[in-house]
Amino acid sequence: MKKTALALFLALASLPLWAQSNAAAGNADLEAERSRLAAEREVIESRYTKERTACYKKFAVEDCLRESRSRRRKETDHIKRQETAINDIQRQRSGAAELQKLDQKAATQRPQDSREQREKSQQDQKEREQRAADHAASRAATAADAAERQRQFENKQKAHADEQAKAAQRRAEAPAATTRFEDKQKRAAEHRANRERQNAERTKPRGAPLPPAPAASSP
Repeated sequence: MKKTALALFLALASLPLWAQSNAAAGNADLEAERSRLAAEREVIESRYTKERTACYKKFAVEDCLRESRSRRRKETDHIKRQETAINDIQRQRSGAAELQKLDQKAATQRPQDSREQREKSQQDQKEREQRAADHAASRAATAADAAERQRQFENKQKAHADEQAKAAQRRAEAPAATTRFEDKQKRAAEHRANRERQNAERTKPRGAPLPPAPAASSP
């Protein structure tokens, strides 16, 4: 059993933390974990349904739906990786138990085996367990790489969508910006015209003074 626990620990080096600690202790409650993941999946689906309903009430429906789908896919992928880890643990436990039974049976049937033969049998079992552990770790690493590539792809998609949205907004605001610019130019032209008119009036020469009125004659 100690060899089995060691093999499980090595296999789960890159798996979720709950799997590492429980498998290393040799008491992982796999059925409880499956129930937990099933409950989480139901919560994700319920929230996704509510989010879709809310999205159709917003102006940017497609952006809202895209973000909701992306969030749902990430959370579901995380659950799938944990389910894969549980299945790997279950297979390794079953395989280790079967190997132990075979070794015990072989030891019972061959009491005359030499010490060298027993050590070779134990070494063969250790190598089989190590190969199983390496295979599980490789699958976990592959799943993690795939998740990271998916995350990078989604980030690029989001950045592209944000840029398109900004460009569309700039195009929508362009006519208003043009109108504001034209109004500004018009007001500036009117202001210059008024100022030039005022300057012209100030510099205009005044007319000659009127001649004095003639004096009244005496009777």
